[in-house]
Amino acid sequence: MSDSFSTTVLNLTTGTNESVTDLTRACEEFLTRIAPGRDGLLNVFVPHATAGIAILETGAGSDDDLLSALHHLLPADDRWQHRHGSPGHGRDHVLPALVPPHATLPVIAGRLELGTWQSVCLVDTNRDNPDRQVRLSFLG
Repeated sequence: MSDSFSTTVLNLTTGTNESVTDLTRACEEFLTRIAPGRDGLLNVFVPHATAGIAILETGAGSDDDLLSALHHLLPADDRWQHRHGSPGHGRDHVLPALVPPHATLPVIAGRLELGTWQSVCLVDTNRDNPDRQVRLSFLG
């Protein structure tokens, strides 16, 4: 593939609780290695049917607020037709419709262009699968 496109895969363990995992540092480290001084786009993609990528503030409670909002919108109960896994697991398969499995972000001079309080995060409500992959791809 052309040197204008580079990709890597992050292997993460999110645990058995719902989680918001900050990926910003991993994104920045990837760009430092493959895109120093370059302009382009970073695509962050989670190839799972039960996880998503969100851009939000972390550390000040917004990550917990997001999980709380998702719990209210998508309760972990028996209302879901998709019924394999732990009780309420069907909600996890609806999550990517609300928190998409991807985000594409601008990269200017090799740096991720996020707002002051923005972070790139993996949102995972699936307690049945703690092992995740996240694909980072730079197009420059």
